[in-house]
Amino acid sequence: MRILVVEDNVHLNALIAKKLKSENYSVDACLRGDDAQDYIACAEYDALILDILLPGLSGLDVLRAMRAKNDKTPVLLLTARDSVSDRVSGLDAGADDYLIKPFAFDELMARVRALIRRGTNAAGDVFAAADLTVDCASRRVTRGGREIKLSSREFAILEYMIRNKGIVLSRNTIGNHIRNYEYEGESNIIDVYIRNLRRKLEDTEETKLIHTVRGAGYVLREGI
Repeated sequence: MRILVVEDNVHLNALIAKKLKSENYSVDACLRGDDAQDYIACAEYDALILDILLPGLSGLDVLRAMRAKNDKTPVLLLTARDSVSDRVSGLDAGADDYLIKPFAFDELMARVRALIRRGTNAAGDVFAAADLTVDCASRRVTRGGREIKLSSREFAILEYMIRNKGIVLSRNTIGNHIRNYEYEGESNIIDVYIRNLRRKLEDTEETKLIHTVRGAGYVLREGI
């Protein structure tokens, strides 16, 4: 899942990005509100962490512009202001959640998970397809009770596919959600990861879950 961090405090920005990456999220980060608009225009994000007081454009201006374009990406506002009127202004502008600085990183991660659930209309962090179970909070994958070890990229792809179970996803769509702008890789890297997932998840199983849709991409579903 891909997240944009917009925070003008360089140290805090770097800490948030580092924590998100340690949880296997793909992360882009910037320091200004006008730069955030450029990022948002060029990529599709699963969630935004957005400071309110930013140079260029305020976080509220960025948020209002997103909602005016019917961009429903879940947004968590960060601010040092803790008055009721400030929280009301943020929520009225279209924010999904609001976190006051200073904050605990465990709480931030929990709120990010909640944002992503909201964005995918999921009821929780555990997803299943046939006898495959993916726990997105603990990053644990099992099939038929057997635990399966995945790399961070493999897990990111599987998580995105199982959150969108039954939906055909193009290679570009999958790549957009598991890479950031710093990533440089081969053009066929998604196909490579899909082959690895199939080997780990399906080689010893009769029921196949990851299917190729010729000319369109891949889909995770039960049955043909």
